[in-house]
Amino acid sequence: MDLLNLNWIDKERVFCFRSYSSKARAYARIWGFSKIWQVALSEKPAYSLEVLSQHFDKLSELEQDKVLLHELSHIPRNFSGNLVPHYKKRGKCSFHSKVDQLFKYYISMKKDKKG
Repeated sequence: MDLLNLNWIDKERVFCFRSYSSKARAYARIWGFSKIWQVALSEKPAYSLEVLSQHFDKLSELEQDKVLLHELSHIPRNFSGNLVPHYKKRGKCSFHSKVDQLFKYYISMKKDKKG
C-alpha cells in the first residue's frame, strides 16, 4: 500500500484471511464492517480481505497482486466500512478502469524499485 500511496487505507484495520474449499468462484473477496456493527460494538471501521486458496493460489504472483489491488479498490477514500461497488446505480462506473490504472502504476513502481 505504501508503494501505491493508498494512504486512506488504515493497514491496522484491514484483516486478511485465507479460505479453503469455498464453493464461490471468486479469487478473493472483501467484507466491510458496516456502520450498524461499528455502533453496536463501539468499534472503528474495518475490512476483512479473504483469498480463496483453491483459486487464488493457482495465479501467478503478479495476478495475485492484481486481485488484491482489485479488492483494496473497493475501500472508499473515507474508510467508512462501506464498499465501493463495481457499478453505480445509473450505468457503468469506471471502477475496473481505475483498477487497471492502479495496476499499471503498481507495475511501473515495482520495476523502478528493482532497478
